[in-house]
Amino acid sequence: MASLSPLPLPEFAELNSGEIWQALLTAHRDLAELKGLCAALPNPQILAETLSIQEAKDSSEIENIITTHDELYASQVDSAVGIAAKEVQHYLSGLKVGYSRVKESGLIRLETILAVQAEVEQNRAGLHKVPGTVLCNAVSGETIFEPPQDGTEVAALMGNLIDFIHADDSLDPLLRMAIVHHQFQSIHPFYDGNGRTGRILNILILVREGLLDLPILYLSRYINETKSDYYRLLQTVREENRWEEWCVYLLTGISRAARSEVTLITELRNLMQETKTKIREAFPKIYSQDLLNNLFRYPYTKIEFIEKELGVSRPTATKYLGLLTEAGFLHKQKIGRTNFFINRPLFLLLTTIKLPPHRA
Repeated sequence: MASLSPLPLPEFAELNSGEIWQALLTAHRDLAELKGLCAALPNPQILAETLSIQEAKDSSEIENIITTHDELYASQVDSAVGIAAKEVQHYLSGLKVGYSRVKESGLIRLETILAVQAEVEQNRAGLHKVPGTVLCNAVSGETIFEPPQDGTEVAALMGNLIDFIHADDSLDPLLRMAIVHHQFQSIHPFYDGNGRTGRILNILILVREGLLDLPILYLSRYINETKSDYYRLLQTVREENRWEEWCVYLLTGISRAARSEVTLITELRNLMQETKTKIREAFPKIYSQDLLNNLFRYPYTKIEFIEKELGVSRPTATKYLGLLTEAGFLHKQKIGRTNFFINRPLFLLLTTIKLPPHRA
């Protein structure tokens, strides 16, 4: 295989095509709507925590790490979870580490990407130095792509990638993200965790570019629904150097994901307001914003969380959850030795939201 070319790309005329510019216009408009909606929320951090769990599930599913929504949400409040749920937790940890570093420095350093991958894979193997990595067809076993094998070349390409991420040029940031994603997956710099780390890198680029303030635009659901196109287009660029369809594909995903998040956030905000009104009317003495936030941070909560977040005793926390359960705000479910209290309307909302169709 020929060596992978460093960035930037040659000046391909196809990156200035009408189809790309239309896709860029749509994606930027939908991202701006999402960013503006989040800025108007009274508790956007609660939203980020809630939505990032679904992204972690979908991103892990691309790698055939499958967990149910019940396992996933229960894992937020109980450490005794299965292997798949733990993998999802590692993804969440990697996302949080990457986001905090980018917000603090405004940069995406190689050390940031290494830290993300270390959280995702729970090891510090670093960039691969030993040859032998090949990407194969999952069904036939046929080799479809051989990424760079030499450790020195991998390190050089990653340095070049970091330079490209921070380049002071006129390239649209969403096109930069599309190109970076392809290049990262083609370098395939790690022994494991390349797919999940690359999808987190997408989010970090959007945050660094100021297109989002919170890490809440997730492409994994889109990739899952269009997986055959995703892998086909990755390979088309490698073999034929045709970038237009790849860029339009990813820009379309950004637009559809942004519109999906706008719908979800709007419905989530309405549900929170409706629940707030009903709890205040039914239980004015126990209502507080902290209580509402606890019920909407994750679909599952438990007595210990109410104790900690509201600063109340265990008997008081037990009383609060009992009252809310009797009134139908929560559903009590025992898993193992732990009683969980489930916000079913929130669970239903998070698990049934769909991507909108492509907007021609």
